[in-house]
Amino acid sequence: MVKLDVITTRGGDAGETSLGDGTRVRKDVLRIEAMGAVDEANAVLGLLRLQTAGDAAIDPILARIQNELFDLGADLCVPGEGGARLRLEAAQSARLDAEIAAQNAELPPLTSFVLPGGTPAAAMAHLARTSIRRAERLVVGLAAAEALNPEAVRYLNRLSDLMFVLSRRLNGNGTGDVLWVPGATR
Repeated sequence: MVKLDVITTRGGDAGETSLGDGTRVRKDVLRIEAMGAVDEANAVLGLLRLQTAGDAAIDPILARIQNELFDLGADLCVPGEGGARLRLEAAQSARLDAEIAAQNAELPPLTSFVLPGGTPAAAMAHLARTSIRRAERLVVGLAAAEALNPEAVRYLNRLSDLMFVLSRRLNGNGTGDVLWVPGATR
């Protein structure tokens, strides 16, 4: 279990930080950028949860995902694919697949792309989706540069899809979606 007595260690004052295996790296290396983007996505999910606090179908999903994003951060902070450290598992991505299917089953088919907006909760889900996509791009770059748990990329890809579906659910099951009208301002 984690125990944090001292928050300010001054260990990063020179622009470096420690990975989970003790290796010191610059704070601007791709691994740290990816970890930071996952952390930021988690913070956006915290804001989304403020919008969905009374929704017994959605808030528990988001609460679990926030914990899983911390698991992903723990996975990313230790280089390599395997090992005894905490790693995301295929079952976590499979659960997201099932949730996407269940949430999407109640939505009407789309006839256009959806613009971010609608209700405050839906807009926040779109912000979460874009934040997760940025984290995914950084993790994809990291996976191209060094060995990485392949579930990290898969999980983020599924999670952004779930945020899109949840945005539609939070827009009155799609009735409040703001649809793109190509060339509308010509």
